[in-house]
Amino acid sequence: MAVEYLKKATLTSESDAGDTHKIVQAILDDIEASGDAKALEYAAKFDKYDGPVVLTDTDIAAAAAKIPVKLKRDIEFAAANVKRFAEAQKDTIKDIEVEIVPGLIAGQKSIPVSAAGCYVPGGRYSHIASAIMTVTTAKVAGCDHIVACSPPRPGVGVNPAIVYTAHVCGADKILAMGGVQGVAAMTFGLFGLPKANILVGPGNQFVAEAKRILFGRVGIDMFAGPTDSLILADAKADPIIVAADLVGQAEHGYNSPVWLVTDDRPLAEEVMRLVPTLIDALPEVNRDNATAAWRDYAEVILCADREEMAATSDSYAPEHLTVQAEGLDWWLNRLSCYGSLFLGEETTVAFGDKASGTNHVLPTSGAASYTGGLSVHKFMKIVTWQRATRDGAKPIAEATARISRLEGMEGHARTADIRLKKYFPDQTFDLTPDA
Repeated sequence: MAVEYLKKATLTSESDAGDTHKIVQAILDDIEASGDAKALEYAAKFDKYDGPVVLTDTDIAAAAAKIPVKLKRDIEFAAANVKRFAEAQKDTIKDIEVEIVPGLIAGQKSIPVSAAGCYVPGGRYSHIASAIMTVTTAKVAGCDHIVACSPPRPGVGVNPAIVYTAHVCGADKILAMGGVQGVAAMTFGLFGLPKANILVGPGNQFVAEAKRILFGRVGIDMFAGPTDSLILADAKADPIIVAADLVGQAEHGYNSPVWLVTDDRPLAEEVMRLVPTLIDALPEVNRDNATAAWRDYAEVILCADREEMAATSDSYAPEHLTVQAEGLDWWLNRLSCYGSLFLGEETTVAFGDKASGTNHVLPTSGAASYTGGLSVHKFMKIVTWQRATRDGAKPIAEATARISRLEGMEGHARTADIRLKKYFPDQTFDLTPDA
């Protein structure tokens, strides 16, 4: 049967796509032209902050002193989990060499980028976990210099927990600057910082647009849109847990889509009944976001069976994908488009967001159909190399000369010809492609 929408979104992430490009481009141009002074001017305007921009050891120690011991232990626990997973990922990248033909050896080598810029949101929510996810992973990759950048609050500065987290995770410098100006400072190497080779971390639409504009000059983790989550649930799922998980992700933002895909109508109807009640029980600052996200962007989709559920999920390619259904191994083997997968009710997206070890910087807006999320691999360049004996170069040179001439690239062909002439002066070669 065709899928049935028991609840259909009235808006999409594109519905709210404001024209931020011109604003962001103007700020970037301004700061690139005028440097530190212009960045400080924008910081005063947008951050309403005039304190130290590059935090000193004294500033970091003062921030650490404000953090309760229990929170420090939680941060260290989460950071250790992320580090352990990133180290395991790094171990999957091996330097290799292989003899392609006798006498020609080619290889692969992994080299970490030199300088990483990690943006850590600090507006409505202070994203301690984003500092863990980005800084720790860059450190494990082996980046020489890591900057953590987070927006300060007027008269306060960067949230002390973010400062402490960035420091213990390995940031070399912590920058008290938010928004486009913070991204610009890392990219252009302001305030004595090295120019970033890659920018990572979530942010609002202005931060995302700045990264989009700068992509090419620097690497970025991904083009980010509003966070999204999809739950696959069958009749055995607990509707209160399903509803709570949907609400937990809807609180991210007013435009954060959440989707329920199920083959059980009673479950769907019960979840739809429960969600508004759970939203109403949230604190006001969280309730407003969740209310709008559920009202305008959420969908509940009824399918005929689990195969149709899986196909529907793959078509959405969600950032976060939760399975609360029987046969978890079947789902693991069947599903192919998601940023991160959470199997069974014993795990949840919030675990991955905060402390379980997998990274929470993930592809949004359907990008999971072609890419994964932030990992140690994003901070590493996989490069290749080769060397050859003269005998090993011989068949390669012959083939290169003929292919190049067939393509009309005579200069390429002659770089092969000259080597054959030098290495094998007494031999004759047919270096013209067949008609």
